[in-house]
Amino acid sequence: MRLTSFTDYGLRMLMRMASDPGRAYSSAELADEFCLSRNHLAKIMQRLAREGLIETRRGGGGGAVLARPASEIRLGAVVRLLEEGQALVECFNVDGGDCTIDGQCRLKARLRSAEAAFLTDLDRSTLADIALKPARAA
Repeated sequence: MRLTSFTDYGLRMLMRMASDPGRAYSSAELADEFCLSRNHLAKIMQRLAREGLIETRRGGGGGAVLARPASEIRLGAVVRLLEEGQALVECFNVDGGDCTIDGQCRLKARLRSAEAAFLTDLDRSTLADIALKPARAA
């Protein structure tokens, strides 16, 4: 299974935030650390905030912080959230995609099973399990 860059970057951001949960991280700081577009990172932050995984604060000392302990955030839940609407294969799309072998395909069930197993395995771990080491002060 290949994750979208949206999910990849979201996980990186959460891993950094889990390294020092009491600290607020600015989108500029995270974008610089991971060599990402601030605009793209801001969209990911908005999604995570809307779903209650992070809280954002404006102004001096503002930034993003985890909304709950990293030990309570399951990796499978994060991936499900950030990959929402991204079908593993075309025939998993809501509209069924444009499959020429629909009705006779024996691969679809196996792919669904593999995808479920992948997410179930991720559910065994939390964000605390993969937190980055705290960043060194500059």
